[in-house]
Amino acid sequence: MTRLGLLLLLAVVASAMALVHTEYQTRRLFMQLEAARKEATRLEIDHQRLLVERRAQATPLRIEQIARQQLQMRPAGPGITQYVLPNGQVAPAVQAASVAAGGKP
Repeated sequence: MTRLGLLLLLAVVASAMALVHTEYQTRRLFMQLEAARKEATRLEIDHQRLLVERRAQATPLRIEQIARQQLQMRPAGPGITQYVLPNGQVAPAVQAASVAAGGKP
């Protein structure tokens, strides 16, 4: 009977050790899961913020302002427009405008 009791005692101790180890692993994995969820939430917030910033940077008014200030661009007008005729010649703006309107050169 003592051998059976000793064997059962060892089985209970081994089972208790396995249970403690399993609980420890469960808690450790749960903490990693919570950290990953927090990181995912932080990344989602950053993504939304970047989308808003991208939309704000791409407004037509801002693009026009950058084109004027940094690139020294200006709107195209009839005075600076050159028209290329079908025969390959470049026509003055006024003459080309009248040809485009249906008049004769």
